[in-house]
Amino acid sequence: MHEYAHDPKAASYATEAAEALGIDPARVFKTLVVSVGDELVVCVVPATGRLDLKAAGKRAAMADPSRAEKVTGYVTGGISPLGQRRRLRTLVDASASAFDTVFVSAGRRGLEIELTPGDLVQLTGADLRPLLGG
Repeated sequence: MHEYAHDPKAASYATEAAEALGIDPARVFKTLVVSVGDELVVCVVPATGRLDLKAAGKRAAMADPSRAEKVTGYVTGGISPLGQRRRLRTLVDASASAFDTVFVSAGRRGLEIELTPGDLVQLTGADLRPLLGG
């Protein structure tokens, strides 16, 4: 676990975490909740990357933040891929496998958990695949 002082004015929570913890932003992964039809899907991508919605599924769109918060049990900016209220299908960007460890939200703004990409995939039951677009 890695804690830092969260700045409520931060534009990007994942980038803020990387800067505050002094780590490569490519190792900090943000948790995005996407609607694919009626299903919510969690996409875990690097802070430095941009999610390609098509990689998540046909007609994918970013989920309404209030719905994402209600379903996961976390607030936006602190949504963790771990320990959600209801386990959602999870996709992790393949770039995670390039690192010994990666960082993801631990369930609140200002708190990150460091774990191996293999543990992240195993604990979330995720599919590891390319998720980044231009």
